[in-house]
Amino acid sequence: MTVWTPADDGYADLTSHDSFAAGAPHNTFARLRREDPCAWTEYPGGAGFWSLTRHADISALNRDYRKLSSARGIRMEDQTEEEYLARRTFQETDPPEHTRVRMKVARAFSRPVVNAFEAEIARICDEILDEALERREFDATRVLARPLPMRMLGRIVGLPEADLPWLVEKGDALIANTDPDFTTHVLDRMETDEYRLMPFNSPAGVELYDYAERLMAEKAKAGDETGVLHLITQPDETGARITEREFRNFFCLLVAAGNDTTRYSIAAGLLALAEQPELLGQLREGGAIWETMADEVIRWATPAIYFRRTAGEDFELHGKRIRKGDKVLLWFASANRDEAAFADPFRVDLRRDPNPHLSFGQGGPHICLGIWLARLEVRVFFQRFAARVKAVERTGPHAFLRSNFVGGVKSLPLRVTPA
Repeated sequence: MTVWTPADDGYADLTSHDSFAAGAPHNTFARLRREDPCAWTEYPGGAGFWSLTRHADISALNRDYRKLSSARGIRMEDQTEEEYLARRTFQETDPPEHTRVRMKVARAFSRPVVNAFEAEIARICDEILDEALERREFDATRVLARPLPMRMLGRIVGLPEADLPWLVEKGDALIANTDPDFTTHVLDRMETDEYRLMPFNSPAGVELYDYAERLMAEKAKAGDETGVLHLITQPDETGARITEREFRNFFCLLVAAGNDTTRYSIAAGLLALAEQPELLGQLREGGAIWETMADEVIRWATPAIYFRRTAGEDFELHGKRIRKGDKVLLWFASANRDEAAFADPFRVDLRRDPNPHLSFGQGGPHICLGIWLARLEVRVFFQRFAARVKAVERTGPHAFLRSNFVGGVKSLPLRVTPA
C-alpha cells in the first residue's frame, strides 16, 4: 500500500514542474535507480545536468563539498555571475565561508535552545486544534499545518506577530514561484528578468527586502538586540560583517525555508493518517514511537525535492565521466524512497529505526539549520493531535505544489472526530 501513487509512466520530464503537480514522479525515480543512477538530463531552460537518484551515492557525495560545490547555486536554473552574487545566501557557499556565517546563528537553533520551546509549541498546537476541532472539516494544510511554523518563526527570529501572515504569504510566493496558486509571477510561464537579481527571480523578494530594512531600523532604534537577526549582523572573529545584501538574502531564506519544511511535513503526516488509519491508533498508544515518528514523517514528506551542486573536479560515477563545471542534482525525493536504504519505502512506518533519510541534507556541511526545531514541532504537533482526535478522514482530493524543487501537499480537505 502507498499513501499516494503519482501517475507517471517511468519517463517523466524531471525539468518540468508539471511532472510534480501530482506528487514526485516516483516511477521515474525507481527506474533511474535501477537502470541509470547517474543519468544525463537534458534541460530546455539551459545547460543539462546529471541526475543522481540512489541513496548511497547522494549520501556519500553530499559530504564532499570539494567534489560537489554549492557555490554556483542550488537550483537547476542557470545563473550569470551577477545573478549568483546578487541572490546567494550561505546555502550557496562552501566552507570556510559557509561555516563562518552558519556559526553566527547555529546556537539559536541548537538542540538545547530549541528544546526549551517545547511547552510553547504545545500551547500553540492546542490553540490551533481548539479552532480546528470546532470546525471539524477544513483544509488541513492551511488550518493545521501552516500556523505552527509561522508562529514559531516569529518567536525565534524576533518578528511582530501581526506581520507573520503577510511574511508567510511572501515566503510562499518566493519559494513556490512556479505555482500559480502562490504567485502572480510564475517563473516558467512569463518573463521575470525584471527580478533576476532578486531571490528566486521573484518580486516578493523586493517586498521582503524592504521589510527587512525597515525591521532592522526599528530594532536599532529600540535597542533590540534579541533574535537570530541580531546574531547574523554581528562581526565574525576577523571583525567582518555581512553586507546589507547578504543580510536581506538571509532574511528571505529564513522566511521561506523556516516555514516550508515543517508545514509540508505536518501536511504529509496528516495525509498518511487519513490513508493509513492504523497510524493514529499507534500514536494514541504513545511510548517509544515518539522517538522515531518525526523522522519518518519528514522522510515521507521530503520537502526539499533536490539540491543542485556543481562539480569542482572531474570524477567518474557508474561509468559516467562528470567534468568540472557540470551541474549535478541530488534527488532527495528519490533517495528517500530507495529500496536499498529503506524496507518497504512507500509505506509510512512510524517506528522505522534506523531511518537514514536525507530530508535535512544529512552528511554534509549544509545540513538543515532548523533540524531540531522541525523534529520538535512535528513530534509535539502529532502528540497533541493524537491526544485530541480519534478519527481522520479525507473529504476530497488533495493537491500538491507545482514545483520540482519544493515538495508539499498544498491543500488537504479533512474531517476530524474529536476524542
